[in-house]
Amino acid sequence: MNYKDFVIIDFLDIRFQKAFKKYFKELGIEVKDWDGLFNEINEDKNTRAIVRMKNDDVVGFIMYQAIVFESWFFEEKCGFVREFWISNDLRNLGHGSDLINQVESYFKNQEIYRLVLTTNTAEEFYFKHGYKLLKSCKAKNGDDVFVKIM
Repeated sequence: MNYKDFVIIDFLDIRFQKAFKKYFKELGIEVKDWDGLFNEINEDKNTRAIVRMKNDDVVGFIMYQAIVFESWFFEEKCGFVREFWISNDLRNLGHGSDLINQVESYFKNQEIYRLVLTTNTAEEFYFKHGYKLLKSCKAKNGDDVFVKIM
C-alpha cells in the first residue's frame, strides 16, 4: 500500500484542511469561514491528528487529545477522540482500525489508559475494538459515549 500517515499539530496544515473539508462535505455540513474554523481548532495546543493520505488523496483522519475529568477529590486524565473519519469509498479496508490502534498506542505511551469518544454512526466498529457503551456519561452533542480501558 502507498499510504502515508502524517501527525498533525498545526491545523493550518493543508493535509488536515483537505481531510476535514472532505469529511464535512460527506456529512453535508457547509462552513462559511474555513480559515476561522481552522484557526479556532489550532488554538487548542493539546489537540493532535493523524491524517492518512495516498499520494495527494485523503484516506481519512483521526483527531484526538488528552482531557481531564475532575471532581473535588479525584482527577483522571483520559484520551478523547474528537473526530474520526475514513473516506466512504475506502471503509472496511483496515484504515480505521490502524488509525485507532495508533491513537491507543500514543495514549498508552503517555500513561493514559482510558479512551472516550462519541459516535452516532459506527457503534459496531467500536464494539469490535473493545469499546463499551458508557450509559452513565452524557455527551453534550447527544451522541452515545463509548469507553475503552486499555
